[in-house]
Amino acid sequence: MDTKFVNIGFGNVVAIEKIVSIVNPDSAPIKRLIQEARDLKMLVDATYGRKTRGVIITSSSHVIVTSLQPETLTNRLI
Repeated sequence: MDTKFVNIGFGNVVAIEKIVSIVNPDSAPIKRLIQEARDLKMLVDATYGRKTRGVIITSSSHVIVTSLQPETLTNRLI
């Protein structure tokens, strides 16, 4: 089986098969999800200090925050 990856910025990659959704971080439920993931040590911060613009939710319940827009990430998947 050949695993494919998507670049989420700054040389970081995520296995495409593990991605459940890519969402915008602006809504209150997503902000709560990020905080809960942080509390449970399930948050991966790939922003390198920049503003969070995209949130990736994985099948392992990890939450990945990135400085790339969801549209940019989606285009990289295609």
